[in-house]
Amino acid sequence: MSEHHSGYYLPKPSYWPLVASFGLFTTLVGAANWIHLKWYGPYIFFTGASILVFMMFGWFGTVIRENQAGLYDHQVDRAFRWSMGWFIFSEVCFFGAFFGALFFTRFWSVPLLGGEMHPMTHILLWPNFKATWGLATLNTLVLLTSGVTVTWAHWALRRGNRKGLIIGLTLTVLLGITFLCAQAYEYHEAYTRLGLTLNAGIYGTTFFMLTGFQGAHVTIGTIMLIVILIRSIRGHFSEHNHFAFEAVSWYWHFVGVVWLFLFLFLFIFVYWL
Repeated sequence: MSEHHSGYYLPKPSYWPLVASFGLFTTLVGAANWIHLKWYGPYIFFTGASILVFMMFGWFGTVIRENQAGLYDHQVDRAFRWSMGWFIFSEVCFFGAFFGALFFTRFWSVPLLGGEMHPMTHILLWPNFKATWGLATLNTLVLLTSGVTVTWAHWALRRGNRKGLIIGLTLTVLLGITFLCAQAYEYHEAYTRLGLTLNAGIYGTTFFMLTGFQGAHVTIGTIMLIVILIRSIRGHFSEHNHFAFEAVSWYWHFVGVVWLFLFLFLFIFVYWL
């Protein structure tokens, strides 16, 4: 970040938002067709996901080059911080809506349809409905540990310890990949052994909606961490100029907190209450 640049920085017109919109649209179309067992669904989904990954690296690269060229000043730094803060707030609202749907389902609609509140509701609306819930085994420790390693990397960066920074980020990336592999295994177990699928009632749809979006956020966060790791190896950050690292660490801590709430409310409290 340049200390001498003055005035309001206005970036050049960019095509990356259009690429992001197209990639997101393609991914969602592919996911919808995949869920409906269309043979072309996975191909469209992974095409869209590849476009999103390409967009992330390309857009990140543009911002990195502008920063390295000294185009950013404190005004831009402040704008980035506010933007990241509001983005995380929007993510809190996003997951909050699904948590609200989960609690409404657990404490109102499922008991109502199951006949716990009034037998006639069960008989008239859905006689064959059974008010049942499932429970999945999760590896929460991996993601929480990754929050410790990214904090360790941040401390190392602020103290000018480049070796500690790289080691901490490398461990965080490996833990993120481990989490994604564990979640893929959980999905396989849910479908093949536990019978927990998208067709397994409201719990199944809520389970895969929340954990699926969480997995997508972990995937995005892992990609961001890989970019930050590469930049750290190249020496792009200093003790006083490293907002890109801070933004990614904020996002990663947010992902960890969301998963903690998922673990507590989706798999423990909601099941036993």
